[in-house]
Amino acid sequence: MDESDRRFIETLFARQTEQFQQYVGVIAENFDHKLDIVAEGQQLLAEKLELTNSELRNEIRKVDQRLTMVEARIEQKIDAVATDLAAHRADTEAHHGVYRVKED
Repeated sequence: MDESDRRFIETLFARQTEQFQQYVGVIAENFDHKLDIVAEGQQLLAEKLELTNSELRNEIRKVDQRLTMVEARIEQKIDAVATDLAAHRADTEAHHGVYRVKED
């Protein structure tokens, strides 16, 4: 192996090294691009999750308000039934001979 063969091998090795570095650079850029796409997708998912969470909280508030109204109506109806029952009992007790309330 003479000097020209050695230079040829060094030149060939240098070209191969440069091509390999370019290839690795392309792979790294491709990886970075894909990583950016994944990060962007994760950001979009996080935003959508936060929006869905906010909408769900609003819906839960609406249900709570409706339940409060229903509870108030039920209390009014129970009070009305209790008043009617008390009036009926008083009326029944007023008629001693005809009606009699028995407690067990």
